[in-house]
Amino acid sequence: MQKFPMTGPGLTNLETELRHLKSEERPAIIRAIAEARSHGDLSENAEYHSARERQSFIEGRIAELEEIISAAEVIDPATLTGDTIKFGAQVELIDEETEKQVRYQIVGLHEADIKQGRLSVTSPLAKSLIGKKPGDTVSVPAPGGDRSYEIITVRFG
Repeated sequence: MQKFPMTGPGLTNLETELRHLKSEERPAIIRAIAEARSHGDLSENAEYHSARERQSFIEGRIAELEEIISAAEVIDPATLTGDTIKFGAQVELIDEETEKQVRYQIVGLHEADIKQGRLSVTSPLAKSLIGKKPGDTVSVPAPGGDRSYEIITVRFG
């Protein structure tokens, strides 16, 4: 079974989503299907078909979350040390072209959110950063051409 590296908060968020789907969304969709059935002919009942599609999505997401959670390998970045970048590291970079400074934490695939500064360990940028140290420069292929970043700091925890 493939293990998914993940931070503790990332696992908690997935568990919360799973509980919500099972305790609120699943019962609500069952009620919606029952009500739509009460309207008669199912072959031309848009509410019924919509509810069934929603049920299919919810059940698929529940199965996906259960699989991810069961295969999660929680790594606590606070227990990591060193000056090389690895999973859990918080890195500060400068885009060498724009001089814009950015901060990311390298996290698991299923908890990544670039808007929140959480960079997936499987992303091209994270892959190029792994194993590097402050002062190093990395080049990352991007749709508009390669981007170069200088690593400023690396922190854990």
